[in-house]
Amino acid sequence: MTRTEGRPLPSGRLSVKEAAVFGWIMAVIAMYILFYEFNYKAGLLALLSMVLYGFIYTPLKRVGPIAVAVGALPGAFPPMIGWVAAVNHFGLEPGILFAIQFFWQFPHFWAIAWVLNDDYTKAGFRLLPSSGGQNLNSAIQIMIYTLFLLPLCWAPFYLGMTGINSAVVAMVFGVLFLAQTFHLMRKVDRKAALQLMFGSFIYLPVVQIAYLLDKL
Repeated sequence: MTRTEGRPLPSGRLSVKEAAVFGWIMAVIAMYILFYEFNYKAGLLALLSMVLYGFIYTPLKRVGPIAVAVGALPGAFPPMIGWVAAVNHFGLEPGILFAIQFFWQFPHFWAIAWVLNDDYTKAGFRLLPSSGGQNLNSAIQIMIYTLFLLPLCWAPFYLGMTGINSAVVAMVFGVLFLAQTFHLMRKVDRKAALQLMFGSFIYLPVVQIAYLLDKL
């Protein structure tokens, strides 16, 4: 892929063996920290995330769009792992944080896949939700997954996790994010997908920071 050919591994500056050894060392260190410095529940979640991402999601990229749904699972684990590491129990709270990041990943990743479709196709990756690729059907599916974020953004408030201020911020940015998907549906072009991609970069950190500040 053009966008990754300059990275250490594909450019040959790093061998596959060296990358694998480094990866396993980092994995062992991470597992030790989570299992022994925090708790086994957070460690098991992190282990599951690593297995899903490295051994299931990555090979599935050559199979089809199912890879996006599988990859969204480990991609949504970090806030859940953080919550469980801090409080040592599961519950609705980490589940809501997981759900928000899970559904966010579909418009986020599909916008990236739309912008880089030619590069992905060259690498043998077929990741857009429609078999037709960059078309209205893909744009509609992107919009549908973004819709889930609107009710979800209120869940932390109703569960007493955060206050009304962060819920309003999340709702406003969710509506703006959704508006970008309607723009993509109307234009069905790379420029609109690029705007949506940058919108996804803004949405998640703004919402998560708003939730955090509402707890201070």
